[in-house]
Amino acid sequence: MIPAAFAYERPKSLDEALGLISQDGAATKVLAGGQSILPLLKLRLASVDRLVDIGRIEELRGVRQAADGSFAIGAATTYSELIDSPVTALACMADALPTIGDVQVRNRGTIGGAIAHADPASDLPAVLLALDAAVIARSKRGERTIPITSFFIGPFESALETDEIITEIRLMAPSDDYGSAYVSIEQQASGYAIAGVAAVLGHSGEVMGSTLIEDIRVGVTGVGDRAYRASAVEAALRGTDCSHDRIARAARQATEGVQVNSDIHADREYRTAMAEVLVRRAIEAARARSA
Repeated sequence: MIPAAFAYERPKSLDEALGLISQDGAATKVLAGGQSILPLLKLRLASVDRLVDIGRIEELRGVRQAADGSFAIGAATTYSELIDSPVTALACMADALPTIGDVQVRNRGTIGGAIAHADPASDLPAVLLALDAAVIARSKRGERTIPITSFFIGPFESALETDEIITEIRLMAPSDDYGSAYVSIEQQASGYAIAGVAAVLGHSGEVMGSTLIEDIRVGVTGVGDRAYRASAVEAALRGTDCSHDRIARAARQATEGVQVNSDIHADREYRTAMAEVLVRRAIEAARARSA
């Protein structure tokens, strides 16, 4: 199909882009890699009056590592660029990035576009939730920091305002005291997660012969109407030695408080069961990497 007509703008700077999207009266969407919005436009599942293409704004690209080891990732950085960057020192990122889409999607798709789209079956939201990322958004009104735990508010719905552009995503520094992992079951045709789980564990060293887990974060995607933190699982394991039995018991709470999706790819019972299995596998893998 051919999309409905729209105006196309390609600003050369972030300030120019912010000026364009702050203008009233037009249904304006921001285009970065285009791997989500362009298929929707071609199928006429979405329409816009104007597209503002920020994909070539250099200040929105690249990965910077601060003196403390933390990362700042430009929103227009592609998956392929991330695969070749130091951010893969975070094992859950190294696990997830090569599984996203196909070569074309990884070469064109961007981290900022992925989370702004807020697809409830996208891989990166679970990883960013487990890493406790911060999203930096800017508008003509100024800049603000949005905790990733407050960013996803519904299917294809985020906390981003219509006049804001994501400029970067900030991630924790790699540490020998932390281990992480991402595991998923994918819908084979699309590559989207039927269920995906990222786990990050930080330990305090040995106490009376056992390694206690001080910090644990579990992000889940593909299961509910948005990616979420499995807080009941985290609470059950925080401050424990994360033994196999404890992990298995905690994983049963993977969907606590969540309305589990049911669709043509997987029914509610299957997704619930797979969420439990993948939570257990992700935590076990992260636990092994944090030893």
